[in-house]
Amino acid sequence: MELRVAVVHDYLTQRGGAERVALAITRAFPGARLLTSVYNADTTYPEFRDLDVETSWLQQVPAFRRDPRKALPLLAGAFDRMPLEDVDVVICSSSGWAHGIPTAAPKIVYCHNPARWLYQPQDYVHTQPAVVRGALRAFRPGLCRWDQRAAKQAVRYLVNSTVVQERVRTTYGIDADVLPPPVSIEADAERSAPAGVEPGYFLVVGRARGYKNVEVVCQAFCELPDQRLVVVGGLPAGRSWPANITGVEDVPDAELRWYYANCRAVLAVAHEDFGLTPLEGNAFGRPALVLRAGGFLDTLVEGVTGHYIERLDPAAVLETVRTSLEIGLDGRAILAHADRYSAEAFQAELHREVQAALLLGAVQHRRVPVRSWAVEQHQPLAAAQPV
Repeated sequence: MELRVAVVHDYLTQRGGAERVALAITRAFPGARLLTSVYNADTTYPEFRDLDVETSWLQQVPAFRRDPRKALPLLAGAFDRMPLEDVDVVICSSSGWAHGIPTAAPKIVYCHNPARWLYQPQDYVHTQPAVVRGALRAFRPGLCRWDQRAAKQAVRYLVNSTVVQERVRTTYGIDADVLPPPVSIEADAERSAPAGVEPGYFLVVGRARGYKNVEVVCQAFCELPDQRLVVVGGLPAGRSWPANITGVEDVPDAELRWYYANCRAVLAVAHEDFGLTPLEGNAFGRPALVLRAGGFLDTLVEGVTGHYIERLDPAAVLETVRTSLEIGLDGRAILAHADRYSAEAFQAELHREVQAALLLGAVQHRRVPVRSWAVEQHQPLAAAQPV
């Protein structure tokens, strides 16, 4: 009998590393159901159009499809109302919500990070309207209790890095296993050169959100007029940038492959849970210049696949960029490193995890459903501390 798999993702409204992982999971299990809270086909990866995406009632609200952060207090309840039946195993690709979907089947959680909105809210909600911030403050105790109970429903817990492994241990008391996400961009596929861009630039790939720290890199390149910087995802707003700094948005994968293949190096200075873009650059033989923090501590081999940026400030970025211009690295060694993060290796390990979950699920045949967060908010708050 064919294994019935369901994949659940928080929301499908953007082009980020978590969405690439969700795609990789569906590719590991062709024919799996895919469920999410809201789906915007125009703003996420086009490959999702080939799948039958099941959504929650939040899909009916256009504002939530544009920005699911506006639905923060409602996301838990939306997943509560999506009970999963007639499946053998559930794989939740979660940053805080998908893992709460009710099911009697064994549940694997692939955790990108415990919910920043609950435990690190300053990263995400400071730009939201006052009504959203106020609602989150009011509902946070109940949401935290819901989140804690949801985490305990998993029979297997996987994380993308040792940094997130420690956060999961601190937040939930769960000892998770590390399974790095795959580099799913196809380096050998079609490349399309954008107009007006010559090879030889430094590259940042990431939306201009506060925690991505794109502005710090841009400030550094203001002091390097003889070097070019391209930011895929757009430039920080609020000021004009010099001509050597270019921002581009809504870049299709064929162009993104060209940007990776023709850059000098990929820069990343966010406090990333994993940090996929430097490894994507590695897949094209390009070195990475990354902040010595977060998931980059797991993935960069200093002096082999790139160089660390020691501090989050423009001067430190300048220093490392100049180092990279002086010290060339072996492209073959960089490519060999990227091969360790192949889609095939990820899928094989995920299949092993599913078999383990099925065995554990058979032992733990009595399942305890996740209670509604609306009920939970009236109970005493469990020990869930920010990390």
